[in-house]
Amino acid sequence: MSRLYIVPTPIGNLEDMTFRAIKVLKSVDLILAEDTRTSKFLLNHFEISTPLKSYHMHNEHKIVAGLVQQIESSVNGIALVSDAGTPAISDPGFLLVRECIANDIEVETLPGPTAFIPALVNSGFPCDKFHFEGFLPQKKGRQKRWGELVQYEETLVFYESPYRIVKMLGEIKEFVGESTQVSVSRELSKKFEETLRGTPDELLSRFAEKEPKGEFVVVVRKNN
Repeated sequence: MSRLYIVPTPIGNLEDMTFRAIKVLKSVDLILAEDTRTSKFLLNHFEISTPLKSYHMHNEHKIVAGLVQQIESSVNGIALVSDAGTPAISDPGFLLVRECIANDIEVETLPGPTAFIPALVNSGFPCDKFHFEGFLPQKKGRQKRWGELVQYEETLVFYESPYRIVKMLGEIKEFVGESTQVSVSRELSKKFEETLRGTPDELLSRFAEKEPKGEFVVVVRKNN
């Protein structure tokens, strides 16, 4: 049966790769990769020689129909990976999964790494209920979205780049409150993994002393 495998890859530490993920990537006919250069490094590390093909946010709409046909005609199925973590979580993948389901193609998603879960647990904030927002709009609609998010009672979880983390902390202070408790994690699973906790002003002071680097997961505690 034709099949699409969704294969999570490590968010930093290559030791987080699962035996099952390696087995699937070795057995499929083709691997769709967000950045073939990044994925090639991973495949070489685990001695995986399966061919790679680019699949990213700039071409997914154009090639998704052709990929469905390719999966249908594959013998051992096709796998989808992102640069790091689980495909379709703030990364390309949703469109392909949807089209496969619409065409009665089996989709098998392997469990594995994703950045926001360890950051959420490590925050020390309530984890029983939370809202994962991912990336906020960079410009248009950003303030409006904050106005909606402040109505949520659950812990809020975001992704943010090092170039906008200072802006985000200022927005948390403005929209959620200056006494809001925030946890920011970066470089998860890597050598320089770090989690900082405090109010927006306390964290802004830290970043004024040390330039923010790495991709961030921002966790905001509600109902302080």
